[in-house]
Amino acid sequence: MLDIKHVSVGYDDKKIIDDMNFQIKKGEFFGILGPNGSGKTTLLKAMTGILPLIEGEIFLNNKNIHHFSSKGLATHMAVLPQITSESFSYKVKDTVLLGRYAHQKGFLRGINVRDNEIVENVMKQTGIFSFQHRYLHELSGGERQRVFLAQALAQEPKLLLLDEPTNHLDLSFQKNLLDLLKNQTIYEELTVIGIFHDLNLASLYCDRLLLLEEGKTRLIHHPEEVLKEEHIEAVYKTKVQKHAHPMIAKPQMVIIPDDNEKEDVLLNEKYLQINEEYLFYHAPSPLKCMSSGIIGAGIGWFRNFVNRRVPSEYDCSDYQEDMKAFLNQQQIDPTFSVGMMTALDIKDVVFKRFQLDHLSIFVIVTAGVGNAIDVATSYQYDSKANPGTINTWVFINGNLSDEAYIEALVTSTEAKVRALQDMNIRDRRTGNLATGTPTDSILIASSQKGQLEPFAGPITTIGKLIGRGVYEVTKEAIERYLNKSS
Repeated sequence: MLDIKHVSVGYDDKKIIDDMNFQIKKGEFFGILGPNGSGKTTLLKAMTGILPLIEGEIFLNNKNIHHFSSKGLATHMAVLPQITSESFSYKVKDTVLLGRYAHQKGFLRGINVRDNEIVENVMKQTGIFSFQHRYLHELSGGERQRVFLAQALAQEPKLLLLDEPTNHLDLSFQKNLLDLLKNQTIYEELTVIGIFHDLNLASLYCDRLLLLEEGKTRLIHHPEEVLKEEHIEAVYKTKVQKHAHPMIAKPQMVIIPDDNEKEDVLLNEKYLQINEEYLFYHAPSPLKCMSSGIIGAGIGWFRNFVNRRVPSEYDCSDYQEDMKAFLNQQQIDPTFSVGMMTALDIKDVVFKRFQLDHLSIFVIVTAGVGNAIDVATSYQYDSKANPGTINTWVFINGNLSDEAYIEALVTSTEAKVRALQDMNIRDRRTGNLATGTPTDSILIASSQKGQLEPFAGPITTIGKLIGRGVYEVTKEAIERYLNKSS
């Protein structure tokens, strides 16, 4: 579709873009990234033929773009520039009709039926049909951007060039615009080339990305490769971290601000409160958590941790809303909370701090085994989901990688199972050694301070602490339950 061959371009013979080489395929959504001054807009202007080349050639469908007439090039290529605050007193439909100029032939030829059909269709596609008779200066920035997109699409281009298409648009307009363009590449085989400042939007919508660094190609590849931390940090000179998008297979980048917290506070029993209704741990700062709580489940940052006592016959159709209402009554903000439930006496909780080398953990467990089960045979029986029976909280004074969080969860579970087995806790239905209860819950929370701990398996320092801590605290909690039940 578009071939860039050894292209250098700039101003007054000063190269801004140097020796650029790549190809863009038909129907591809191609993104251009780079910090300010890296040459993004200069490269785009070269692709449109506006800027003369210092070196190299650009081919559109195997024809040098400088061999097209301006009107001929417009039948193949359209440009959506950055939106500005200036607007002329044209009506919306008249503005879109200007996009048909390249297809008009002859002297003073008017608008024909096909022109009107195309204009009506693109206005509907871009969501501007309902205000086609309004004037541009009456519209919001997002509405004007859609008008100019409709104008570009009215050209029926095979190639659409975008200079920061989402600049100044609110979130919904950004999504609508890029969804429309993506659909055009898929269903109409429109080729789209766009400059992006937002790395995450580029990742979500682009098939490939070009990362520019001081006018040169740093990398051309799919988003998963280009948006690696080492590439982005080197080019943008700032600390970032890459994460998987929670819903689709695309990477997302987050910037890492300087840590302005002055002291590294030790997570221990100092922040634990116990009463008859609930157990409350209020951390001195937000902790990164992985949990199976009723609220706050999954991965996130939380500061409040609540284990609420409910009756053994507790039955609520919307337990999440019930938990939120309970927290609000206690003046605990649910937004920053992990909440669990138990039918046990809160005062039977067991907690203890463990330390090894430079690391330490604080473990809290409430445990009952009246409905203990063997997970390997649980599928054979119908089990009523009683309120959480073994709730395990592990607070880590350390800095864990994502892998370490998963390993910490596995290590904690293995330690809990070993405690059950050593206490000879059995599934009453089968007589097999129990592995837990139907509603066990777990929390792994870390301060994320200090040296990064990449792993938390049983042979690591963190793993050793978790293995010992969860085992000992769980065992003591079960002993309390059994003594009270006998």
